[in-house]
Amino acid sequence: MSQVTDLIPHRPPFLFVDEIVSHSAEGLIARRTWRAEEDFYQGHYPGAPITPGVLLCESVFQTAACFMALKAAAAGAKPGEGVPLIAKISEVRFRNPVYPGDTTVLEVKQTDAMGGFTMLSGQIKKSDGTRVMNVDFSVAWKTPEGAK
Repeated sequence: MSQVTDLIPHRPPFLFVDEIVSHSAEGLIARRTWRAEEDFYQGHYPGAPITPGVLLCESVFQTAACFMALKAAAAGAKPGEGVPLIAKISEVRFRNPVYPGDTTVLEVKQTDAMGGFTMLSGQIKKSDGTRVMNVDFSVAWKTPEGAK
């Protein structure tokens, strides 16, 4: 996990990327196992828990944050000089639910960049290849207010 936490500021219990599998100049692939003991399962369909769609989206966005941090580092930025902030989310489609214990493969690809924004597409598949969701989104690299 330190590979991920070295890149992005997210920490448990709001960290939804376990490890980076591979990355290139065009994108990044990560993995996440959804654990039954995570608090949100207690209230999201008790007795028949499924992973909330908003957290699936967040796992893709955190995967993108890892990708953007690696790109920034390759361009000479120092750690902590900025974070990617979601600017737009579109075309979200959920295809299959994710249950406690499922391992998912998270993939993001850069589709374009202009005017300080990076456009990306993301998808999640279960480890058996079952499609879970896809989303198009854009981010802006910013230094948060109050950051030193």
